[in-house]
Amino acid sequence: MIDPVSIPQLNKHFRLQWEEAQDCFVLLYPEGMVKLNESAGLILSCVDGVKTVEAIIAELSERFPQVEGIALDIEEFMTTASAQHWVAFS
Repeated sequence: MIDPVSIPQLNKHFRLQWEEAQDCFVLLYPEGMVKLNESAGLILSCVDGVKTVEAIIAELSERFPQVEGIALDIEEFMTTASAQHWVAFS
């Protein structure tokens, strides 16, 4: 489980960018591209190397109060993003 006070940082080998042609956020890396779904793109767009997981959850909970279980969804995504080496935690 991800520590809520840890600070996620995007792996330096990836670049998050909005791709107009794909109409979504993508992660670019030297060998290719990962097309992200809307939720993943929103979560990663909050990763700035300063905010804690807890702060990202609070920010997205405020933006999307109608989404039940958003904290668990974000924590699960962060676990997946870490396993994929998209993010690291400090």
